[in-house]
Amino acid sequence: MKLQKRTLDQPNSPIGAHAHLLDDVPADRPLLDLSQGAPGFAPAPEVQERMAAIARHPDGSRYGPIRGLAHLREALLDDLRSTYPGDLSVDDICITAGCNQAFAMVVSAIAAPGDEVVLTVPYYFNHDMWLGLEGISAVYLEPADGLNPTVEEAEALLTDRTRAIVLISPGNPTGNIMTPDRLAEFAAFAARRDIVLLIDETYRSFVPGDGAPHELFTLSAWRDHVVSVHSFSKDLAIPGQRVGAIVGSPDLIVEAAKLIDCVTICPPRMGQEAAHAGLTEAGEWRRSKIADIAAKQARFESVMSTAPGGFTLHSAGAYYGWVEHPFADIATPDVVEALVLEQGILVIPGTAFMRGDTNMLRFSFANIEIDRLDELRERLSDFASTRSDLQT
Repeated sequence: MKLQKRTLDQPNSPIGAHAHLLDDVPADRPLLDLSQGAPGFAPAPEVQERMAAIARHPDGSRYGPIRGLAHLREALLDDLRSTYPGDLSVDDICITAGCNQAFAMVVSAIAAPGDEVVLTVPYYFNHDMWLGLEGISAVYLEPADGLNPTVEEAEALLTDRTRAIVLISPGNPTGNIMTPDRLAEFAAFAARRDIVLLIDETYRSFVPGDGAPHELFTLSAWRDHVVSVHSFSKDLAIPGQRVGAIVGSPDLIVEAAKLIDCVTICPPRMGQEAAHAGLTEAGEWRRSKIADIAAKQARFESVMSTAPGGFTLHSAGAYYGWVEHPFADIATPDVVEALVLEQGILVIPGTAFMRGDTNMLRFSFANIEIDRLDELRERLSDFASTRSDLQT
């Protein structure tokens, strides 16, 4: 069978890339799975009960509206209005089969093969992959400080083929949170240059404090240049149900719906009902889980504060820590493999989130029990002690 170069040129998913090694994890080092950004807890009881009820309902497996169930769109609107100031309407919302689909449908609606989209490095690997699959050129913005892009840096990369710039806040893989002021600067930049600011807000619930992650929806013409994509996976613990959302102009939603109709026809009904139950019936549970993950972040930061084994924490937030390993002469994927086989630590190499190798690793501290994070200190130190001559 002849396969297309546009798919052959894309990497395989880094998630599960080291699964073949898990049978060889040392017996005295039970696996510390810090790889995939998935909640380490079950959904709320109210969510589980709703899914069970929908499974038994005669309409539970029928097609739904392309743009999503009306009561979920309304519930998400209420949730957004409780978080963000500004002008939002249910007509600005389209439910999708996960945030990955939301991103893909938006990009396919605003850019064509040969166009360009700016990604900040490190990027989320599926964003980069989708651009490649669509024949859209990714232009990589590498922030001078490694984390926070500036408008000036973006300005230098724009051409007449640029259609959008993508920002992720809180970041994946870095956990870094962009300030509302910085996001406002990028929104003004997008309007001035007539491009789209596409913000992935998968982890918005994990922005600390009571303030809004941004105030972009207060801009009078935000619908002309701002699109936000969302997920229900992380704070409601339903990643396998595949539910996300696009928040953007009604004109964009119309075009995205055409694409959705060809790909999935409609978002999964079970997942939508689960998300609705989570938003409307499990508020206290949701807040408690957000607090639990914040506590895991604090513990992780404490463990990494002494740079055990020379592993240095650059940033942390939401689900992730962005960590530099000290072995400049060892390829990062090889470090990841050795961590699994010697210490039972499974992480994702930073090479999955950029084209080069800068010795970075993504640790997903949200995956495991908080007390097990303490094991990292000893294991990382032990790992480094066997190769101290290779540390920088």
